[in-house]
Amino acid sequence: MLDKMKIWKNKPTSSDDNLEERKTRLKEQFIPNHVAIIMDGNGRWAKKRALPRVAGHHEGMKVVRKITKLANELGVKTLTLYAFSTENWKRPKMEVDFLMKLPEEFLGTFLPELVEENVRVEMMGYKESLPPHTLGAIGRAMEETKDNDGLVLNFALNYGSRAEILEAVKGVLNDCKSGILNEENLNEDVFSNYLMTKGLGDPDLLIRTSGEIRLSNFMLWQLAYTEFWFTDVLWPDFSEEHFVEAVEVFQNRQRRFGGV
Repeated sequence: MLDKMKIWKNKPTSSDDNLEERKTRLKEQFIPNHVAIIMDGNGRWAKKRALPRVAGHHEGMKVVRKITKLANELGVKTLTLYAFSTENWKRPKMEVDFLMKLPEEFLGTFLPELVEENVRVEMMGYKESLPPHTLGAIGRAMEETKDNDGLVLNFALNYGSRAEILEAVKGVLNDCKSGILNEENLNEDVFSNYLMTKGLGDPDLLIRTSGEIRLSNFMLWQLAYTEFWFTDVLWPDFSEEHFVEAVEVFQNRQRRFGGV
């Protein structure tokens, strides 16, 4: 499968140019409609500085703000951020508790900007396990930005792709049994409507930070023909230049979707 998902760590020739000039050139070509990011390396960033892991998560929150504004400026339609996986509950309770408070802090300070910049907040994941204060913060942000028609900032929170696919299969089976869906009409497009990304489209570009080269149970169905870009940079150190570089490389690749 990896031969159909381009994996790059090379740098484009324009990497030394002025950032504003590079952004201008990006806008002259196809901007990925949907960018997904696995934000990895917060804990290692903190450890390198002899800080608690939560300090890395807090610093990473600032990067989310910066990259969201840049993606919106460039014309990205959807930015999906892997914020918390269904497996992350295995982490120490103090760290989990801190992560569950981050949406409230982040959206509490950044929400006015999101509204002003026409960004719409969405969430995919399993809400039933999330604490009320986390759900409340996400819910308020979704409500206050529901009429915005710019960038969709989609948080994958308590999300796991295998569980998502299983739930989708159950939904298909139930609808076939009840007569809502004829199994002969089931195809990839129909099945995609049973996934949490319904209406968002599959990612064109996946970015993963921290040097890890794996998907970690993230959007396994949706990433089938996505272009991959990996960097050794830890998420708290991820900059506008790194995001621009990833999009530059994306624009220099030919996507064949299995064809010649």
